Amino acid sequence: MTKTRKIAVLAGGVSREAEVSRSSAAQVAKALTLEYADVRVFELDNTLATNLLDWHADVVFPVLHGPPGEDGTIQGFLEILGIPYVGNGVRASAAAMDKGIAKSLFRSTGLPVCNDLIFSSTYSVVDAEQEITAQLGERVVIKPLNQGSAIGVVPLMNGGDIAEALANVFDMQLDVIVEPYVFGREMTVGILDVEDADCIATPVIDIVTPDNTWYDYQHRYSVGLSKHIIPARIPAETTRELQQITMDAHRILGCRDLSRADFIVDDNNKITLLEVNTLPGMTPTSLYPDGMQALGIDFTQLMIKLVESAIKRASR
Repeated sequence: MTKTRKIAVLAGGVSREAEVSRSSAAQVAKALTLEYADVRVFELDNTLATNLLDWHADVVFPVLHGPPGEDGTIQGFLEILGIPYVGNGVRASAAAMDKGIAKSLFRSTGLPVCNDLIFSSTYSVVDAEQEITAQLGERVVIKPLNQGSAIGVVPLMNGGDIAEALANVFDMQLDVIVEPYVFGREMTVGILDVEDADCIATPVIDIVTPDNTWYDYQHRYSVGLSKHIIPARIPAETTRELQQITMDAHRILGCRDLSRADFIVDDNNKITLLEVNTLPGMTPTSLYPDGMQALGIDFTQLMIKLVESAIKRASR
């Protein structure tokens, strides 16, 4: 028998990741209709408050990527409306979305992050380039400070035109974080941390893309352009370390319900924590659902657990 609660799934908006959000939201809504009688997808627009209140939504499931859905803004909006919601709260969302703040928290507690430099989009490209080469060298990765899905990321593994890469990101009016290029394999671990249950970590996922490519936007969301090796073929000790770091990062940020930490692991199994994603993708090619499936939690079960967690939290 389906439950009578009204579940509002939020999608879209003006983020550069809006289409990914809509793809994720479609998967989430489809799964939830198997358990709940009334599931509706709402677009993140200026009618949202009225639509949610008029419909009397019982729970909101934000399936949003990038600002303003993943940086604490929508979470604060839902707090003001008094509607229970799935996922991380304002503080955790805001801290994780800002890579500089997140890394500062991780660094202060001894988690293995690399050095970085942060520049405002109004900063001089010439001055920034000089600082980068002097402090980090020419092999760097240039990333928008507050974006996801590898949007705007420029890896210069063999050096290159740092000024051009900076200018391109600044032209999008985005601040940047610059890190040394770390050679190794991209890996990830997901967390499920729902109410009234133990916090659990997925097996480590090794992300494999074709030679001379990396896990960019295209390889994340195009079927067949990446492989998820579960469990990763690494020593058991490295697996435990990655899972523990993921747990620690989740707690340091104050996360709840779900998160996913991304890493680089080099040939000597040295670990570098890159970032934590507080609203992991739920598309057919996404990593987080694959990790949960490896734990024996299928997609529909996962969605129900997350919604029920929000309901239990609200009841308190």
